[in-house]
Amino acid sequence: MGRTDEGYARSDRPPGRTAEAAQRTAAVGERVRELGNLLADALAIDVHSTDLQTLKRAPRRAPPTVPAADLTARPGPVWDAFVPQAPGPFRWWGAERRYARRLAAAEDRFAEAIERHRIAEENRRDRVARALREQVDQQRRLDEATAEQHARVDAYQRAVVSHDRAAVTRYFQKALERVNEPLGFPRRRRVSYVPESTLLAVEWDLPEMSVVPREASYRYDREADAVVAVPRPEKEVRLLYQQLVAQLALRALHLIFGSDRYCVVDTIVFNGMVEAVDLPTGQTVRPCLITLRATREQFQALVLDQLDPVACVRHYFAAEVSRHPEELQPVEPVLEFDLADPRTIEPIDVLSEIDSRPNLLDLTPDSFEHLVQNLLTRMGLETRLFRRGTDGGIDCVAYDPRPITGGKFVVQAKLWTRTVPPSAVRDLFGTVVDAGATKGILITTSGFGPTSYQFATGKPLQLIDGTALLALCHLHDIPARIIPRAS
Repeated sequence: MGRTDEGYARSDRPPGRTAEAAQRTAAVGERVRELGNLLADALAIDVHSTDLQTLKRAPRRAPPTVPAADLTARPGPVWDAFVPQAPGPFRWWGAERRYARRLAAAEDRFAEAIERHRIAEENRRDRVARALREQVDQQRRLDEATAEQHARVDAYQRAVVSHDRAAVTRYFQKALERVNEPLGFPRRRRVSYVPESTLLAVEWDLPEMSVVPREASYRYDREADAVVAVPRPEKEVRLLYQQLVAQLALRALHLIFGSDRYCVVDTIVFNGMVEAVDLPTGQTVRPCLITLRATREQFQALVLDQLDPVACVRHYFAAEVSRHPEELQPVEPVLEFDLADPRTIEPIDVLSEIDSRPNLLDLTPDSFEHLVQNLLTRMGLETRLFRRGTDGGIDCVAYDPRPITGGKFVVQAKLWTRTVPPSAVRDLFGTVVDAGATKGILITTSGFGPTSYQFATGKPLQLIDGTALLALCHLHDIPARIIPRAS
C-alpha cells in the first residue's frame, strides 16, 4: 500500500528539477535584460567631466619640529631653595662660623645652578632656533613643490584648451580609464586626438559574442531526469549581440562628449574591436566589428532613451556593423586608429637643421601632388596624375585592382594650412558621381571640420587630414613632416 523509499525519491525529483529549470530560465532572462538595458543604465548615471583645477594639491603645512619640552623656558634657580637656615636665638659656640661656611657654600651652589640654567637655556634656544629654521626650510620646499605642481596643472589645462595633441589625448585617456565597464566587459580602450580636425579617434574593446546566452530557457526532461537547455536561435543570438554592440558604441559617444569639459572635440571616430581566437588558425585576432563617425551636432540631436540603438548607428551614423560577428567578420574602419595615433609618426623636431625630413608646407602644389601620387603608388595603387586646369577637379586617379574592394578612386590634394571647407568635400562628391568612381579621396596637410565629416558620412568619401597623411608617409617610408610657417 505504501510507496518505497525509491518511489518517494523518484516522485520528489520532478518538482525539484522543475524549480531548478525555472530558476535557470529566469537567470538567463535576467542576463538578456541586463544586456538590453546597458545604454539605459549608462544614461541613468551623470557623466562628470574633469575640472583640471581639481587636480591641484592642497597646500601642505610643515609639521612642527620643535620638541614640546623645548617650547617653554625652564624656571631658573631660586635662592630660597639654597639659603641655609640661620642660627636660632640660642646659639652654640662657633655657630656663627659654621653658618657662614654653609652660607658661602650655598652661594657657590646657587651660582653654579644659575650658570647651568643659563647654559641649558642657551642650548634650548639654539635647538628652538634650529628647529624653526628647519621648519621654515621644509615649509618653503613644500610651498615650492605645491607651486610647481599647480603650475604643471595650469600648463596642462592651457595645453588642453589650446588643442594640444598629447594633452587632449591624455585628458580623454584618463577620463575613460576611470569608467568601469559593466558585466565584466573588457576595459581596454585607446584614444588619440587629431587637433587639425578636432577629432578624437577611439579604439574600444568589446566583449566576445559568447557574452550573449546561447540558452533561451531550460526545461526538465522527465525521461533523462535532467534539466536541459533550450537553445537560442542563432539569428536571435546575432541580433542580441548587434544590439549590444550598438549600445556600447552610443554609450561611448555619451561618455566622451559628456567628458569634454573644454569643448575640444567636435568629431569622434569609434572603432569597436574584439580580441578573440580565430578558430581556423588558432591565432589571436582583433577584428573591428563596428565603426562609425559622429559629430557633436549629430549626437546632441539624439534622444538616447527613446531610440533603437541598431537603427541609430546604422541609419543615422551610417555605421558599418559586422553582419557575422560569430565568424569574426571585420568591417573596414572609418579611420584606422594607427593613422591618428601620434606614436605612429616619428617625433618631429622643429629645428630644420636637426630634422632633415622635408616640410610638406614648403612644397609647391605640383610637388605635393607628386608626393601624394608616390604615396598611393607605394600603397599598391596604380596612379595617374592630371595636368593642372584640365582635370575637372581631379588631381590624381588611382586604381585598386583588387576584386570587390577595389575600383577607381579620384583623388584631390590640398596643400593648405587652414581647415578644408565643406564646399570642397561636396565638390569632391560631385566629381565622384560625374566620373563614375568608386570612391573619392581628399588629402590635405590641414584638417576637416565637423560639417565636412557629417556630409561625408555614408558616402564613398575618404578624408585624410595632416595627421593621417604623416602616418601614411611614415608607414610607407616617405620622409615628411608638417611644420606651420612662421607668420
